[in-house]
Amino acid sequence: MSNNSENQKTTGNESPAPVDITLIGPLLEKYSGIRGSLIPVLQGIQGIYGYLPVKALAEVSTATGLSLSSIYGVATFYAQFKLNPVGKNIIRVCHGTACHVQNVRAVSIALVEELGVPDGGTTSDGLFTLETVACLGCCSLAPVMMIGEETFGNLTPAKAVRIIKNLRKNILSKL
Repeated sequence: MSNNSENQKTTGNESPAPVDITLIGPLLEKYSGIRGSLIPVLQGIQGIYGYLPVKALAEVSTATGLSLSSIYGVATFYAQFKLNPVGKNIIRVCHGTACHVQNVRAVSIALVEELGVPDGGTTSDGLFTLETVACLGCCSLAPVMMIGEETFGNLTPAKAVRIIKNLRKNILSKL
């Protein structure tokens, strides 16, 4: 495993960054009194913060009269919602049947080692979140991963690590 401090796991147990709850005021006002609007409200909140902060969910509960546990039930049911901050680049590694047969497990292990985070983890520099997904629909390219909207296929562990290193290098060169 890499010893770079930038590759440490973010667990979500760190002190969260302050959340400016006033940012969701217009969103809550827009959907005030509209039945069945919880999902668009949650999507809007995630659009603002990149995830669903606890403080924002508590504000939704107060504004809508829905219990916090009901809101969490919806937020955890749908995979689109994130309860913790995610990296600027989400790496989705397909573990569907075609990718499994083509040894995607070795690719995932190499990515975990390179990034220093487990599946679902975010690097401490906030650049990457690693996620396993059931299928990306690119079976002819197996094994495959997506970073943002870009697809990378016919992966080997070395090729996947090289892609991450090049992306990190390009990102850091622009800072």
